[in-house]
Amino acid sequence: MGGGGQQTEPAEPGSGKASGVYTWEEVQKHCSRKDQWLVVNRKVYNITQWAKRHPGGSRIISHYAGEDATEAFSAFHPDLKFVQKFLKPLLVGELAVTEPSQDEGKNAAIIKDFESLRAQVEKEGLFKAKPLFFCLHLGHILLLEALAWLMVTYWGTSWTMTLLCALMLTISQSQAGWLQHDFGHLSVFKKSRWNHLVHKFVIGHLKGASANWWNHRHFQHHAKPNIMKKDPDVNMLAVFVLGKTQPVEYGIKKIKHMPYNHQHKYFFLVGPPLLIPIYFHMQIMNTMITRRDWVDLAWSLSYYFRYFYCYSPLYGFLGSFALMMFVRFLESHWFVWVTQMNHIPMEIEYEKNQDWLTMQLQATCNIEQSLFNDWFNITNEDSSVIYCLFLQSVSHDAAPQLPPGGPSLWRGMADVVSSLKTSGELWLDAYLHK
Repeated sequence: MGGGGQQTEPAEPGSGKASGVYTWEEVQKHCSRKDQWLVVNRKVYNITQWAKRHPGGSRIISHYAGEDATEAFSAFHPDLKFVQKFLKPLLVGELAVTEPSQDEGKNAAIIKDFESLRAQVEKEGLFKAKPLFFCLHLGHILLLEALAWLMVTYWGTSWTMTLLCALMLTISQSQAGWLQHDFGHLSVFKKSRWNHLVHKFVIGHLKGASANWWNHRHFQHHAKPNIMKKDPDVNMLAVFVLGKTQPVEYGIKKIKHMPYNHQHKYFFLVGPPLLIPIYFHMQIMNTMITRRDWVDLAWSLSYYFRYFYCYSPLYGFLGSFALMMFVRFLESHWFVWVTQMNHIPMEIEYEKNQDWLTMQLQATCNIEQSLFNDWFNITNEDSSVIYCLFLQSVSHDAAPQLPPGGPSLWRGMADVVSSLKTSGELWLDAYLHK
């Protein structure tokens, strides 16, 4: 049944033949796991089978089933002409002329204004990457790795030298984490394959992690930031309750996996210390093995081979393992505080089907801009709102043109704890009185 009073037969999946026109009501029916349609630029596509082969992962594209995905499509794909060829075989029709270009809940005026803003910043070259900057960034990471090893090799493995070595490795690992982020978003080189190659080298060989694991997880976060059941970054596995809705739901249902009214206290024990060395490490290895991602596993193993080859003669296997875990313990604190201060204090809710600009602004905040903050997290957390809107790095030449940032680094950290405390209090009130 086509929209606009026109009777049509739906096209077969993958036929590439647009056989009809549809209303939003009809499109929205195709949002189940086994039947998924979405809309890009008023064209209707059947992505049911394609989702399994989607390079960014099946979940991210499935999050837009039954919706208009035009803005997300533009944000995630730097080369729109290249990806259009993958859409063509999935075409099943288009929206009826009587239907608006966006589904219910999205502001047409805001969408139009944001399109104009995107065109303007691209024209001004504010998101044009400078490969030299990223090469220098990579160079200082490699230099730190080399100096850390040379220091304990020539000056011994005393406690002082070992702590200095751990500090240098922590800095290099953290900076490698920020660096791989931009390559993972394909925002450094014009050709995607070069971005993919360097991404696998940095996250795989320099960090021992998986590029595909990161892509599939991180892209979901950007696609639906702070949206429960869709953003993995707010899926706390019942260890924490976030926002204002989830705590009340848990409280009403008398769910008490943890003493959530004390979560702002135990966060210091299970959040920053354990995320990277325990949770992420186990998840990465499990993902690569269960999905048979042998390429990423090879890159990851190359890190461990290099690391233990360098440090086992100095510390022995167990000593080297302890040093590596200590470095990841320190890195985990760095990572958690930097990434959470931009999102945890913001709105965390279930799907509201909002336009891209509104969704990103409600879920993201900036941190005060400074030279230290620029280095402390070189992926532009001090301009996180702009990054999340365009999914491209802000040119460092353009930094002075940006509007003032948000709270200071320390205030941002305090906001994380304050938000956890507020959510915990909401849970306790609902648990006791509702």
